[in-house]
Amino acid sequence: MAERKKILLRLDPAVHDALARWAGDELRSTNAQIEFLLRRALSQAGRLPGNTGAMPRRGWPRKRPADGEGAAGTEQAPDAPADEED
Repeated sequence: MAERKKILLRLDPAVHDALARWAGDELRSTNAQIEFLLRRALSQAGRLPGNTGAMPRRGWPRKRPADGEGAAGTEQAPDAPADEED
């Protein structure tokens, strides 16, 4: 994979705050939200290059359900540790 480009982006503070809240609502970083929105806008305008790689997957790996548990291919959060009693 080619090295990702780094850019400096200046935003109005109110725009940045709204973008950060939106990113948080969708469990993305602000940077990932900006890239997601740019890719979507390029695609809708018919300007997304065909050789564009997929968005990098970040976060916890998918948990594979045991036989007979859950639907195949569904994402689940990692198990939380059980509370221990003394």
